Amino acid sequence: MTDNTSPSPSVFVHPTADVEEGAQVGEGTKVWHLAHVRSSARVGAGCVIGRNVYVDANVTVGDRVKIQNNVSVYQGVTLEDEVFVGPSAVFTNDFRPRAQNPDWTITPTVVRRGASIGANATLVCGIEVGEYAMIAAGSVVTRDVAPYQLVAGNPARPKGWVDEKGEVISRDVANPPRRD
Repeated sequence: MTDNTSPSPSVFVHPTADVEEGAQVGEGTKVWHLAHVRSSARVGAGCVIGRNVYVDANVTVGDRVKIQNNVSVYQGVTLEDEVFVGPSAVFTNDFRPRAQNPDWTITPTVVRRGASIGANATLVCGIEVGEYAMIAAGSVVTRDVAPYQLVAGNPARPKGWVDEKGEVISRDVANPPRRD
């Protein structure tokens, strides 16, 4: 909505935020200061879109997602339900970025349900982050992350396994714990 009014009574859009006409914003979602949600973006119910967050065209954000301040979620990125994106995390969508490239294509990235991305982490496009995975702050993720896997570093490497609450339950990177 170009006039920054709430799409429904239960959606809060801060007066400085820009939710373009045609954007879909779910019930109970809060869009904070200076955020920008593009017209073909879909943001689910019960989300928090922090200060200075950019949600690009054609992006899908699931329900109960929290995107902290200063994050840009570019075309090609899908955030499933209950994903946490820490402050200043970075998503890319182009393997070979150039200022002038008429042949560039969007390379998708998928972050599965319940995964957490730490502050200042960078996710190189073309990867999948498994459900409830945990990416440590400052990591540079260049390949897929398995469900419930903890990764850290530059490049990010496996450091163990977490449960649905984010608690480390094993440091044996080669053997994921059984899930019954």
